[in-house]
Amino acid sequence: MLYPAYEARMVRRMPQHLPHHVGVMLDGNRRWARAVGRDSAHGHRAGAANIEPLLEWCDEVGIEVVTLWLLSTDNLNRPEAELVPLLEIIEEAVEALVRRGRWRLHPVGALDLLPPATAERLKAAAEATAEVDGSLVNIAVGYGGRREITDAVRSLLHEHAARGTTLEELAAVLEVEHIADHLYTKGQPDPDLVIRTSGEQRLGGFLLWQSAKSEFYFCEAYWPEFRKVDFLRAIRAYAQRERRFGS
Repeated sequence: MLYPAYEARMVRRMPQHLPHHVGVMLDGNRRWARAVGRDSAHGHRAGAANIEPLLEWCDEVGIEVVTLWLLSTDNLNRPEAELVPLLEIIEEAVEALVRRGRWRLHPVGALDLLPPATAERLKAAAEATAEVDGSLVNIAVGYGGRREITDAVRSLLHEHAARGTTLEELAAVLEVEHIADHLYTKGQPDPDLVIRTSGEQRLGGFLLWQSAKSEFYFCEAYWPEFRKVDFLRAIRAYAQRERRFGS
């Protein structure tokens, strides 16, 4: 019973220096399920149920962009018996967000690697929420940082080939911004803060390009157990840091 009062006090005392874009690695669903004696699908459903509360917490403190990593390219190699139910859970979770009508959804990832039905449902979610006057939520499914950079370079090369630019001409003018303009998150601010749950302290390929200057917060809680107080502590820790962009 003390947590609601503690959370309310943390919100009231939240510093003004807050992140604009928060990336969240929703990690630990399967380990949580094993810990409570259930199967992986149960863990993924519990994790999916925690997505809407997280987005509501973000709205409460004014986060403008949220990126949720739901499925990596490596995860696509899982056994079909686990992958198929997981994709269904993700599709249902995304469609639940659409029904809420509070957030603009933007799928990021190699959609061509996903089953066509899953890719189409993600695209439909983006179209259905395109005019929503709310925060932007990137849904990272079939996402891998190396794949994103590869896709960005490939897109850049195709663009210049269509213009008749030679490789030598492109190499002479190529800048960082040219590649950034072809990332899945083009036009968006880079994440100020990246949160990873489950105690793992590594990026695992999440937003490799965009997170070059991000702050990181690692939480011991498995994702299904991640609470509002954990989120507020991450935001507070970010606000208390002195960001150094030169090194």
